[in-house]
Amino acid sequence: MSIKETIRGRRSTYDFKNTPVTKEQVLGWLDDAVYAPNHGLRQPWRFIFVGEQGKQEYSNKLVESVIKLGKFKEGDEAQKQKYRDYVNHIPAFLVVVMPEDPRPNIREEDVMAVSALVQNLQLLAWEEGVGMLWHTGAYINLPFYRDALGIKPGEKIIGNLFIGYPDEVRPVRPRKEAAELVTEF
Repeated sequence: MSIKETIRGRRSTYDFKNTPVTKEQVLGWLDDAVYAPNHGLRQPWRFIFVGEQGKQEYSNKLVESVIKLGKFKEGDEAQKQKYRDYVNHIPAFLVVVMPEDPRPNIREEDVMAVSALVQNLQLLAWEEGVGMLWHTGAYINLPFYRDALGIKPGEKIIGNLFIGYPDEVRPVRPRKEAAELVTEF
């Protein structure tokens, strides 16, 4: 698969097969993904991997966090259980964390670098048939969730990546052509 085919073919994955994704697979992709451009080679990232071993405890914390946000109607236990089942079915998670530099321009550069790393990671995994959903729900800012993961003050969660082999690959949604978006100076 060419890089062009990988970029154009990659899709956010919502539905996953039961096939496990191992820490070793993720580490392999990360070893390449860290070559994302980052100013001054600051490498402003760290990762929390959740695989089979810690998945039950992590899933409980994630679901509790979403419930705390009021995402479900009061007393709607069926919807809560449906979400629990969905989260428990995801083969692996990777939480991407960035130190928040107090200098606004450096912090912004770091967000861009970490975003480039996440895109690299998604493309590398996709090349091997593994999909991801880059999740940035409001729960990532809840003290309950942050504390459960050991996120320190001064750190920002850039995303929670849901990782697994796609059960379904959604069709391509059209994009605007570059000519519609480019102006000349």
